[in-house]
Amino acid sequence: MTPAIIILALVTAQRLAELWLARRNTRRLLARGGREHAAGHYPLIVLLHAAWLAGLWFLARDAPVALPLLALFLVLQGLRLWIIATLGERWTTRIIVLPPGKPLVRSGPFRFMAHPNYAVVAAEIAVLPLVFGLGWYALVFSLLNAAVLAIRIRAENAALRSVA
Repeated sequence: MTPAIIILALVTAQRLAELWLARRNTRRLLARGGREHAAGHYPLIVLLHAAWLAGLWFLARDAPVALPLLALFLVLQGLRLWIIATLGERWTTRIIVLPPGKPLVRSGPFRFMAHPNYAVVAAEIAVLPLVFGLGWYALVFSLLNAAVLAIRIRAENAALRSVA
């Protein structure tokens, strides 16, 4: 087993665990009166992330690993966990807005920016391919992700304004 396969297996396991957590949190939020917004673009997000990871499995399984970039990717994972921990049961991969009167999370990384998760995801989509020397792959998926995030952030901001 190559180092690249170990890294990809760990990232895949992490993403699957996060999907489980997101589904659990989504069910809980909806049960508390939350409402999903802009669900139409969600399959596009899933497709983009699945294609990104599947492509890495295909292209990078025997690639050498750039340790400084791997260290950067690990820092990004720490930031990802900070975001998930800060949001707690509110963290999900969908746009779920609670009824009016529930304050937005303003602690943790949300003190510094409105959408820290999207910044981390954008960095991950670029950095992990670079760990394996796939600069062109990082560029292509970064551009695709930027297009999807433009849709997503507009939709999320509109959903949040609808209950403000």
